[in-house]
This record gives sequence, structure tokens and C-alpha cells, in this order.
Amino acid sequence: MEETNETLYRVGLFSQMNQVTIKALRHYDEKNLLKPSYVDSLNGYRYYSSSQLPVLHQIIALRKIGFSLDEIKRVQAGTEKKTLLSQKKTRVLEEISEKMKELSVIESYLSDSEQLVDYDIIEKSLPEVLVVSMQKTLKSYAELADYMPEMSQEMERLGYETLHPEYCFNVYLDGEYKEEDIHVEICEAVVKECPNDDSFLTLKKLPMVKKAICTLHKGPYDKLPLSYQALIRFVEQNDYEICDMPRESYINGTWNCDSEKDWLTEIQIPVRAK
Repeated sequence: MEETNETLYRVGLFSQMNQVTIKALRHYDEKNLLKPSYVDSLNGYRYYSSSQLPVLHQIIALRKIGFSLDEIKRVQAGTEKKTLLSQKKTRVLEEISEKMKELSVIESYLSDSEQLVDYDIIEKSLPEVLVVSMQKTLKSYAELADYMPEMSQEMERLGYETLHPEYCFNVYLDGEYKEEDIHVEICEAVVKECPNDDSFLTLKKLPMVKKAICTLHKGPYDKLPLSYQALIRFVEQNDYEICDMPRESYINGTWNCDSEKDWLTEIQIPVRAK
């Protein structure tokens, strides 16, 4: 062994001292990050010097905060550690943001699953009913309330008497959930026909629905998907199939409630056995 003023450690001892596997030290050697200070030409034993301890500690520290071996090599080549740390911080924050979004979705699903058991679902028939209706294309669901007064005023002008108890409901005509350009038919049950040749309202008779699964949704409309989720699960579990457009029947809302938590909507989905 060549003479040296430094203390040399066999690779096994160097590994134990720094709690780094021999395999990792061999890998650092192959990547030219930390080569042995001395290799015995006779037996191939590898030795590390005390002056290499700071180098190894830097590698360990940077690895713990997520630096790749290539990034560590850049630090060893003279790249400012602060520059790489800033870049690493940006990436970590982006990853945290993405993971928080994932966590939010997971919590939402868990919350939804817990809430689904709170829905009481019943089966009933929907009687034949005479309705006046109008169709609109909405930019968003929030626009729906803007058209209700217009319809009420037109019904009053034409002399329509609403059924008691009132039966006001919407039917979404797209056959799918849409964020915009939503085609909806707003329906109001009436007692009898009135002349409406010059009106934008349509009069029609809806046939009886032999079987519909229904549940009450209490609260704001942005939570309606939970009610639909519970109903769809009921459909699947009971071997039904949906045979017509769902109806959202508004029982309590902005017209008679001070708080949206008191809004009450019945969702009615026509079904039949498969």
C-alpha cells in the first residue's frame, strides 16, 4: 500500500461508519461520484480516506432531499447548490400541489361513499300529467332560475291553473352531463288546457310512468350529483335499466326558503327491469 498521511478504511468499515451499503459505494464509484482513494492491485481491496468523508456526507444529504446522481455530479462539477435547490423546490411544490389535488379527490370520494348511505330510495309510479313546458339552452345551470319567472308570468297571462300539490320539474334533454349549452325542458303540471296559440309555451300530456326510483335531495343544487350517484347505484344493484329522462322535481327552493340548506328536490328516474 502506498504511504499516505490520511487514515484509510477498508470498504466494509467505511460502509459501516457511514451507514451506506457497499452496493451504494460501488454504484457511486461507477458514476464517478466517489471513487476509492486506493485499490490494492494484489487483492483488489478498496480503501477510502478520511478526506472523502465530507464528499460522501454531501452525497447522502443531497440524496435525502431528492437529488439525482446526475444533479449531485453537477454540484461536484461546480454548479451552485442554491440554484439546484431552487429548481428542486419548484418541482417539489408542483408535486405537492398535484398530490393535494389527488388527496382532495380521494377525500371527496370517501365522503361521497359515506353520504350515499343516507339516501332513502323508494319506488313509485308517476301518474299521467298535463304540463306546460318550455325548452331552453342554458350557458350554465345557474341560468335556470332566470327563466322561471318568465314562465310563471306567461302561464298567468294565459290563465293556467297549476296542479295542487304543485308539480314543477326539469328534464335535461342531452342525455349526459354538460357544463355548458345545456338543453333543458322546464315543466309545470296544470289542471286543464288553455288557449296558447300565440305563446312560447307548449302544452302536452305525459304518460304514466309505471316505475320510477326516487330520492329526496336536501340542500344546494351543486350536491345533486351525490343523489344521482346513489340512485344509479340502486339501479345497478337491483338489475334495473333507465328507460326515460330523469326528472328533478322542485319542492322547496329560493321562493320559500331563506337558506339553501333547506332546499328540497326529488329526483325521479324512470326504470324498468332488464
